[in-house]
Amino acid sequence: MSDPLFARFGREYAPGEVLFREGDAGEVMFVIQAGAVRISKAVSGEDKLLAVLGPGEFLGEMAILNNRPRTATATVVEPARCLVIDARTLEQMVARNAEIALRLITKLAKRLDAADTLVEILMHRDPKARLMLALARHADAFGEHTEAGVRVRTTALDVAREVGVDASVADEVMARLRRLRLVVEEESAIVIADLARLHEFLEFLETPHKFGGES
Repeated sequence: MSDPLFARFGREYAPGEVLFREGDAGEVMFVIQAGAVRISKAVSGEDKLLAVLGPGEFLGEMAILNNRPRTATATVVEPARCLVIDARTLEQMVARNAEIALRLITKLAKRLDAADTLVEILMHRDPKARLMLALARHADAFGEHTEAGVRVRTTALDVAREVGVDASVADEVMARLRRLRLVVEEESAIVIADLARLHEFLEFLETPHKFGGES
């Protein structure tokens, strides 16, 4: 079945292609129909993961809404099909369709919540808790719900770098979560089998002596 929107606005991208770079002028936004795109930012000379977005997500909207340079870099990590929308087209879509405007506002609010959550996570003293909180954040904000659980298109190492956790600590935490059957690691993704249980586990670990006893 043909997709009139893709016929008009669609483009296909291969893994490794860069949709935009941090500091670029922003003239278009992207709506992901298939595949995945990694959003990252340079911090102290290191590439930090912010999110990996999948089907149904959009990116690049802030630069065309506020007419400012891109604040992050977007790189395709799975073969992607995207709608490429310029500022004028977005304005027309929002003006003509209240549902599109509502979805845009809802997504932006969710992104703001995720950013606030990341700030709170970075202030947490315990590196093990930081990693698990960051993993839960990715699942809540950007995860894909599947029969096996919530699939997060990132690796434990990327999440660890995001929140300043050593690789050895990340390996230890992920081993513990695997033993508890809370996660399954794939080549470039993590599946959280039971997100509610992960949140419950995090609440349990907020009692310092219970967590510290196994460190």
